[in-house]
Amino acid sequence: TTVRNLGDRSGATLALRDAVAAGELPGPRIIDAGRSISTTSGHMDATLSVSEDLHNSIDQDNLCDGVESCRQAVRKQIRRGVDVIKIATTGGVNSRIGSGLGRQLFDDEVKALVDTAHLYGKKIAVHAHGDDGVNAALAVGADSIEHGTMLTDATIKLFKTAGAYYVPTLSTVNGYLERLAANPNAYPPDVLAKVKWRIGVTGKSLEKAYPTGVKIAFGTDAGVSKHGKNADEFELMVKHGMPASAAIQAATMNAATLLGVEKEVGSLEPGKAADLIAVTGDPTSDVTVLKAVKFVMKDGRVFKDE
Repeated sequence: TTVRNLGDRSGATLALRDAVAAGELPGPRIIDAGRSISTTSGHMDATLSVSEDLHNSIDQDNLCDGVESCRQAVRKQIRRGVDVIKIATTGGVNSRIGSGLGRQLFDDEVKALVDTAHLYGKKIAVHAHGDDGVNAALAVGADSIEHGTMLTDATIKLFKTAGAYYVPTLSTVNGYLERLAANPNAYPPDVLAKVKWRIGVTGKSLEKAYPTGVKIAFGTDAGVSKHGKNADEFELMVKHGMPASAAIQAATMNAATLLGVEKEVGSLEPGKAADLIAVTGDPTSDVTVLKAVKFVMKDGRVFKDE
């Protein structure tokens, strides 16, 4: 009934958010980040692998290099009316650049991005794989880390100190496996190497982080995995060490708190929105039943009833 979308260059999600909020069409509450921000040649650079002749035709107002540029990149997304800011402090699996998955922002750039988001009252979500990029973001007050596939013991201590949320996005691997099963050549060689690494390492950071008390929030990186298959994440969270009840809490109260809507949703209490789902079976004993939702209510209105 509530979704956070961490990257849409078109603005369609912002328009959909407003239409749903106005009651013009049915849909979830949408928390949208607009365009994700990275450095030039970073994970969010849309010109990677595109002929240089075409670069000037591609709008890149989401790229920043240096403190002032990074402040401006955040402010441009604020101007669009976004709810949250998304940045990338490291390389990404799908981006076509051979510099790996390590850090790609300097300390002063990360601080400028985080401080500017917070100046405008916006939380900041950070795409980061390598622990160097995670550490840089946590050190300056990032609100959540998405992926975090290479967490060290030192990084986990930083999570505890910062009070930030870890969003493991484990079901990303399902999208990779499905594409490779259909077409072994689905990815160019430089990306394929990172995809195979991601498949092999996924879940190991969660296995280390959860027992220490790091705050976990549910998230899927849908788009890499398929939209509509979000509940696959539950099964993988349980597989990698979380009790089903804890995984469910990560998707409800924890997620609502991270998104800043915990006073409205995330639990069933008097005074909150009447948002609930129903399934056949007990998800605390078999979390996979959450893949077959039979009933959906939002704000006391029934949207699905089987």
